Amino acid sequence: MTHQGDTSAPVLTGRGIVKDHGRTPALRGASADLHAGEILAVTGPSGSGKSTLLHCLAGIVRPDAGSVVYAGQRLDRLPEKRLSELRRTDFGVVFQFGQLIPELTAVDNVALPLMLAGAGRAEARERAGTWLERFGVRGQEALRPGEMSGGQTQRVALARALVTGPGVVFADEPTGALDSLATEQVMTALVHTARESGAAVLLVTHDAQVAAYADREVRLSDGAVVPAEVTA
Repeated sequence: MTHQGDTSAPVLTGRGIVKDHGRTPALRGASADLHAGEILAVTGPSGSGKSTLLHCLAGIVRPDAGSVVYAGQRLDRLPEKRLSELRRTDFGVVFQFGQLIPELTAVDNVALPLMLAGAGRAEARERAGTWLERFGVRGQEALRPGEMSGGQTQRVALARALVTGPGVVFADEPTGALDSLATEQVMTALVHTARESGAAVLLVTHDAQVAAYADREVRLSDGAVVPAEVTA
């Protein structure tokens, strides 16, 4: 599928990214572009560097070489304080197991980023409730992560990632721990909400069915991008 964002300048660009984990190379000069409003799937076998690429592009990990540019800023050169600000305002991040705060209820987990950004508790909780409804988990506000199903907790995690209106959502194997029905529910909710808000989504997955929700796919093998004309 071709998305209209493909013709615009990328909102996020990674060029020649190199990253080693100790003596183990994770990325060997990988490059990727993400356009506004686009859903990009990053695929490849386990150990191919998918999650490391996402972490570098999200400013969670600094590459050893190469560049990451977001909205004209070199993320790989920004101080950690500024990167933390971007992750609170411009970026939303979802991991495989949600990583919700277990002591907080669903509504307070979603409200937390808003309160960190300066919103009052009542306003933050009201907005959080709206987002829980968007993701089909209204009625679960008072439950803690341990009291919900995997699909419910992941939808709460998506609501938390999107509640601040980020320009880019980074989703690292967001359905990796879910069954097929929950996977379909989570991906449908993510795609619909991203389309509605205009957010770009970088989706790391090993699942071809999940990758099919994306507009475009970048495949990694041994830390490098496989050319589009090569099929393996």
